[in-house]
Amino acid sequence: MSVNEGAGGEAVEFETAQARHWPSVTQFSVFLENRVGMLLELVKCFSGSKVRIVGLSIMDSTDCCIIRLMLSHPEQGREILERAGFAFAENELLVVELPIGSQSLVDLCSGLLQAEINIYYCYALIIHPHGRSAVALHADNVELASAILHDMGFDILSEADLHY
Repeated sequence: MSVNEGAGGEAVEFETAQARHWPSVTQFSVFLENRVGMLLELVKCFSGSKVRIVGLSIMDSTDCCIIRLMLSHPEQGREILERAGFAFAENELLVVELPIGSQSLVDLCSGLLQAEINIYYCYALIIHPHGRSAVALHADNVELASAILHDMGFDILSEADLHY
């Protein structure tokens, strides 16, 4: 919630449209031609920088592909992608660390199903920030999904957890 001065000097409270009440991680969806060497060209653009790819998913079709990336330092990663001339979009994902145990993914999916939250897509992270597996997920209600999973004992990660 934000507080601002109104016209008469009184405090006016309001919530902004972009207010976030959960930790989220920026995902970059990079659009590439589906041809040999394009993935290498993309990953090489981060060479020599502090930006590391911490999550990766590839969706391809005959003519093009979408590379979903989570980066250790998204602000710098955005600049690198822009300078390299890649077409990309951004959105916020929920990153959930899985507890050790054979049923952790089942529990995650069951908890979201009970809350009638749809998972649009999900993929595993390349790194394990605290020594445990983690998944990135895009759901139809990320804020509620975060609250439910947190209440179930899952650790929700932020971008700061992905710096290494």
